[in-house]
Amino acid sequence: MRGKDLLRELHRTVDELAVLNEIGKALTSSLDIGEVMHVILAKVSELLKPRNWSLLLKDQATGELSFHAAVGAGSDKLLGLRIKAGEGIAGWVAQHNLPLLVPDVAKDARFASRFDTASRFHTASILCVPLTFKGLTLGVIELVNGQGDGVFSEEDLRILSTVAEFSAIAIENARNFHKVEELTVLDDHTGLFNSRHLKKQLESEVTRATRFGHPVSLIFFDLDHFKKVNDTHGHQAGSQVLHEVGKLLLKTLRSTDVPVRYGGDEFVILMPETSKDQAIAAGKRIGAEIAAAPFLAAQKYGPLHLTASIGIAAFPDDAPDPENLIRRADEAMYQVKARARGGVQGAVSLRKQAGEPKADRNGTLTAGVSSEAKKTSEAKKTSRTGTSK
Repeated sequence: MRGKDLLRELHRTVDELAVLNEIGKALTSSLDIGEVMHVILAKVSELLKPRNWSLLLKDQATGELSFHAAVGAGSDKLLGLRIKAGEGIAGWVAQHNLPLLVPDVAKDARFASRFDTASRFHTASILCVPLTFKGLTLGVIELVNGQGDGVFSEEDLRILSTVAEFSAIAIENARNFHKVEELTVLDDHTGLFNSRHLKKQLESEVTRATRFGHPVSLIFFDLDHFKKVNDTHGHQAGSQVLHEVGKLLLKTLRSTDVPVRYGGDEFVILMPETSKDQAIAAGKRIGAEIAAAPFLAAQKYGPLHLTASIGIAAFPDDAPDPENLIRRADEAMYQVKARARGGVQGAVSLRKQAGEPKADRNGTLTAGVSSEAKKTSEAKKTSRTGTSK
């Protein structure tokens, strides 16, 4: 080997060790999967200098791959796209858990051209390696070069395979941390978030709303006469009803909404960038879904039919801070219970509250709270028993 070639090989080895060192630091210093992926792709780009590159993660249930990070021409068109099991070069690599170097994609029948169509990029060669942890394929790293960019080498394949081994460990550690983190903020019975998570999210959303001048709405509801379910059919039946309500909410709500089991049979839905009118419409839809749902349909005594009393408040019109936003929505809910149950009520805005009683946005209740509602609300504050009211 000539002196220049030896020096070039030495430089490459030093660069490779530096990349692995950086990925090792990411593995030990960050448990955020987004940050880990960013470090991996940045260092791969620095070392191998591909035209385009992407990191795809595998859905273990379906076997499909999805683009979680992509860099290069047209990469923004790829994010979120899914690759069927075995489809294309990446699908083949994930399915067989083997690395693959394709010097000319035009000569490889496994190449899927639909992603070039989506990104408007013309692929010439591909280097793709699996991300494997303890025999389980987590995803793939794929490097792409276009016309005139040169062809990947066996040395590139060796380096990328080594990088992938470190990367898989980092990604799995980040995923496991995320799973543990989820357990601390999720409610066991319903699969919804718990009140601890609500406090954190609500404070964050109110801060954002204050900065950018958009509203935040909050729905507070509980199940009417839920205590009868526990008293008649037992607490296991009550727990199953709560579980079914959780599933219903997850199916009904937007991905940006934050559904929470607040306590007992009480639920809260945090709705970022949502006006009170929009939240009232959502509350009516949720109330209708609950009223129509056949709870405990598989039981001999089923199905049971329930209703929900729903209160709604918005920041900043109805409350100046997170704590009072919850309180105002709770009070609006108790106005519904004082009236007839099974309805939706919006809190009266702070501006209107100081004036004469007026019809609220629903046109159903006056601004003044009835003495019965006040007594019920006060009783609620002293005892959150989790039973139906």
